Amino acid sequence: MNRIIARKREQSELERLYRDGRPEFVVVYGRRRVGKTFLIREYFADRLTFYHTALSPYEDTVAENAVERQLLNFHASLLKYGGTETLPPENWYEAFERLAELLEHIAAIGTGERMVVFIDELPWLDTQKSGFLPAFEHFWNGWGAGRNELLLIVCGSATAWIEDKLLNNVGGLYGRMTAQLKLCPMDLCECSEFYEDRGLELSLYDQLQYYMIMGGIPYYMNMLHPDKSLPANIDMLFFNRESRLRDEFERLFNSLFKNPDHYKSVIRLLATKRTGYGRKEIASRTGIPYGGGLTKILKTLETNDFIIQYKPFGGSRTDIMYKLTDPFLLFYLNFVEGTKSLADGYWSQFENTPRLYSWRGLAFENVCFNHLSEIKRALGISGVYSEVSVWMQKGEDGKRGAQIDMLIDRADRVINMCEMKFLDGEYAVDKDEEMALRNRRQVFYEETGTRKAVHLTLITTYGLKPGRWASVFQNIVTAENLFGK
Repeated sequence: MNRIIARKREQSELERLYRDGRPEFVVVYGRRRVGKTFLIREYFADRLTFYHTALSPYEDTVAENAVERQLLNFHASLLKYGGTETLPPENWYEAFERLAELLEHIAAIGTGERMVVFIDELPWLDTQKSGFLPAFEHFWNGWGAGRNELLLIVCGSATAWIEDKLLNNVGGLYGRMTAQLKLCPMDLCECSEFYEDRGLELSLYDQLQYYMIMGGIPYYMNMLHPDKSLPANIDMLFFNRESRLRDEFERLFNSLFKNPDHYKSVIRLLATKRTGYGRKEIASRTGIPYGGGLTKILKTLETNDFIIQYKPFGGSRTDIMYKLTDPFLLFYLNFVEGTKSLADGYWSQFENTPRLYSWRGLAFENVCFNHLSEIKRALGISGVYSEVSVWMQKGEDGKRGAQIDMLIDRADRVINMCEMKFLDGEYAVDKDEEMALRNRRQVFYEETGTRKAVHLTLITTYGLKPGRWASVFQNIVTAENLFGK
């Protein structure tokens, strides 16, 4: 029985690869906790010919003999699927030779069906001086690439290893990978399916709040109790003595990166400014040298869906900015890190406080940045090329003036100037707000010199309350639109 919730696009691609009549070498990657292993294991289930998962080096307290322990673990997997050798392999060349022999034996006595080989957490096998990568390259190039019945799937979190050794390999695996599948966090529509399957009856408002706290990470969402309120669930997960996510920030980065401090420094910096920072300022403020090392850090954080890069409106490619958009990290750094209070009802005390309103505003912005396809669909411009950016007016003496947190710059000569409001009711525009919006648009026209039409666009939870001043907005996008409805 297929227990996978949503992930329809990914399941369709996996089935296509399974039905293909040629050798397939597929890399599945994405941020930690996003559900990569679950997807592959559950989708293929009893169709797996061989499945192996590596030992975690981050939870292993014994530094020596790492290669021997990984080989012994691989030997156990070989035995589970029909291997007959009694002694573990001495090196990775021998290990993959035994795997090839096992698969040939299975193919010889089988029905000619596809052989699905799944190796999980592949980067963990490449321990220091292990000789793993050349042996793996030899296995694919010398044997697997010639087997039309073979579907080889390797999986790993989106680290620099995945980027350098597989996706951008310039050695023995250059051009050998036949497909790659990046698993991203679930969107709001998929989260809604997930909650329904788990028996959580939630309003769109509460689903948005959960997304603003946990993002679309199934591992976190699966911890919610259907019989608890939202504040009670948040207290349980983050602010009680045995909260499962209280130390998640450290665990997450320590499990992803061998040297995580620089990655955490960049994330902590980006969390302090809603528009983000440029490369030079990131280097200056974190002390990370401006060069290839910083480039790799930013690229890896982007591949993990923690941050995005964007070009400010009217700027050049050298003006690229980096912005934190991962909901979980933003929430954690705003409310969890450094919190000493473990009292019951901790989260409830923030209701109706400026601190909560400020976070909700930024968190809802991130919801919008993470659902640009849904916003474009609601605007009727799915097929129109567009770029999303931020605009900041340079005020007097270099001080910041007006700011627009989302612009959708379209190829059809229209710009959507987006106003994003997270509310528990309809948004009401009064005379002063209407004048402020018109003034902001006029300043944008004057400062940028754009000749495109600028449409004031409201993105909010429950829509716009009818009134005398409501016509200032030319487009309305609601929470239902963000959910793809």
